[in-house]
Amino acid sequence: MVQKMGLKLHVSLCFHGSTKPNIPLPDWVTRIGESQPDIFFKDRSGKHYKECLSLAVDNLPVLDGKTPIQVYQSFCESFKDSFSPFMGSTITGISMGLGPDGELRYPCHHHLSSDGKTQGVGEFQCYDQNMLSILKQHAEASGNPLWGLGGPHDAPTFDQPPISGFFKDGASWESSYGDFFLSWYSNQLIAHGDSLLSLASSSFGDTGVTIYGKIPLMHSWYGTRSHPSELTAGFYNTVKTDGYEPVAELFARNSCKMILPGMDLSDAHQPNETHSSPELLLAQIMAACKNHGVQVSGQNSSESAVLNGFEQIKKNLGGDNVLDLFTYHRMGAYFFSPEHFPSFTEFVRTLNRPELHSDDLPNEGEEEVAQSMIKSQESSISMQAA
Repeated sequence: MVQKMGLKLHVSLCFHGSTKPNIPLPDWVTRIGESQPDIFFKDRSGKHYKECLSLAVDNLPVLDGKTPIQVYQSFCESFKDSFSPFMGSTITGISMGLGPDGELRYPCHHHLSSDGKTQGVGEFQCYDQNMLSILKQHAEASGNPLWGLGGPHDAPTFDQPPISGFFKDGASWESSYGDFFLSWYSNQLIAHGDSLLSLASSSFGDTGVTIYGKIPLMHSWYGTRSHPSELTAGFYNTVKTDGYEPVAELFARNSCKMILPGMDLSDAHQPNETHSSPELLLAQIMAACKNHGVQVSGQNSSESAVLNGFEQIKKNLGGDNVLDLFTYHRMGAYFFSPEHFPSFTEFVRTLNRPELHSDDLPNEGEEEVAQSMIKSQESSISMQAA
């Protein structure tokens, strides 16, 4: 049906579950997890995050004798074979699931809001037995076996601010131990992303389909020196280190485009107490992408319009940047409501686009329905509503 209408499909391959909407992992995976709970991430208190597998089991035969990477590979090959007549023509883009909510990150916040706004710093997710085993080996190889007993003992819990302990100015994150742990924690995430994106590239590389991966915009606490929300999510980004250069390099190495949310968020409308700066973080990530020739597919971060969100989107779509595509989320009841749809259509009208033919102009008293795909003549950025 989609092919007959001349439309295109962007497919998301999800290897994670979710609570909203309630979509659990497959039953056969859940059953394995009941007898082997450490196939899931675990926090310091012992609570498991059961909506995706721990990246520490990527290459362990925990799924009925197969590794998760082997299962993902089989799935991708089966998908390609099943939809081969549509690959590259109707199916033009595939997003590869990389972790919680499909994003390349640790589940540092078990229930992260769609706009990335958090009051606490999150928690390191390195306490399942497989992560601890890798950490122990790494610490012993570095000549510091005591560093491999667990994560930082003085790190805050999920909802605590970084006013004391590990993330405080001059505290452990700036020490040799801090650099050891944060480098290891981040490198594990990057290696996981590399495995999945290279798998996708090898599976779909000959189909003419563009491969995408998504990273989060962990903008809370960006104004502090330690950037704790990014650290617990797996991005070693502080005032001293750039955590997004290796991520952009990872995407470039696998010829993938990066999906980046938060195009509607502005610094002016963030709570002062969390030192948040979505604009500066967005600029840093896009600068890293530009350095490595990675194109970005932008998204808004909230299903409901944020204050001055359309103006912020237009600001991000303009200028010299690496944006190739912008997707406005999400079509549904609110999208078409009187509170939202007129603002959206006005937003679309203000974008650069060709003159409408007289036959396409709205009749008096009728609202013009915004087209779902617009291309700016100046910036060549495509926009779509999903």
